Amino acid sequence: MSRIRPAAVAGLFYPGQAEALRRMVLQLLTDNPVSGELPDNARALIVPHAGLVYSGPIAARAYNLLKACLAKGHRWRRVLMLGPNHRVPLHGIAAPDAEIFEMPNGSVSIDTRALAELERRFDIQIRPDVHQYEHCLEVQLPFLQELLPGVKLIPLVVGQVSAEAVADLVDWAWAQSDTLVLVSSDLSHYHSYAEARLIDGETDDELQTLRADIRPDQACGAYALNGLMLAARRKGLKVERLDLRNSGDTAGGQDQVVGYGSYVLY
Repeated sequence: MSRIRPAAVAGLFYPGQAEALRRMVLQLLTDNPVSGELPDNARALIVPHAGLVYSGPIAARAYNLLKACLAKGHRWRRVLMLGPNHRVPLHGIAAPDAEIFEMPNGSVSIDTRALAELERRFDIQIRPDVHQYEHCLEVQLPFLQELLPGVKLIPLVVGQVSAEAVADLVDWAWAQSDTLVLVSSDLSHYHSYAEARLIDGETDDELQTLRADIRPDQACGAYALNGLMLAARRKGLKVERLDLRNSGDTAGGQDQVVGYGSYVLY
């Protein structure tokens, strides 16, 4: 019998019923198009991971770019997912022991063969406790299920670790033409609207210049982001911002907001 990791935040961060969830995802994609001259050779996406009513519009910009790439014939068979730990302390990089992530609208398979290869080549821990209640990767799955049905996952939670360790993983993924890299991170947390705009603007500048010294107080996914930035510099890639807003722009008040950005690397 397959080892299953049940959905942890269904009904909290997104609708728990399959049809309602799909309607929400489709509406988010419809309401948040990308425009302008878009790269059709995306190598990585950066997306936020709060409840979909808050961060879904910003994430949808990145997934609409992915949709445009698909329309131009690009195909991905698997996604290397990197996101931060929110509930369990973690030094290093953690993989689940599951073979399937279960969601309200069906299951998503983990590429266990690729994950086993990474475990042999890199310092990756098997930590089901880290993944059990973690939401940062889970909230991306409704979009991936809609746009990349049948795609397999390599889901990794990134704790305190060097940028070089993460960059080596990203390099491995980019050596596979059928592997997309997806980094899940929010930006600043619980500042006033005006203060958050300033902080996130500075972080945005650093991301767009491929700085690899983002701090955790700037972005909860700082360790994964720094590795991605380092890998992008190694490859001579470019980064483009797709959206930059916060919860005060989407579904929350403006006293204490959380920042969200979406980006493409190509």
